[in-house]
Amino acid sequence: MIDREFLALLYEIQQAEFVAVELNLFLDTHPGDQAALEDYNTTVARLKELKDDYVQRYGPLSNFGTDKSKCPWQWVEQPWPWENGA
Repeated sequence: MIDREFLALLYEIQQAEFVAVELNLFLDTHPGDQAALEDYNTTVARLKELKDDYVQRYGPLSNFGTDKSKCPWQWVEQPWPWENGA
């Protein structure tokens, strides 16, 4: 059974990450673009909210360095972030 909420949240995270990377690259060559910087900051804030929501609902998004784990070690529990929930 596909968990549609899981998939929707993961897809939204992927979209926000893509936008953040693209804006980062743009700002590397246009560091004075205030509108792009505002878009970047808004995107990064939203991305943090999305990732925090994911971690709260499904567990860690990565296996080290970014998210705390409850006991037992959550990283080995399903679903894995790269799985589609199927």
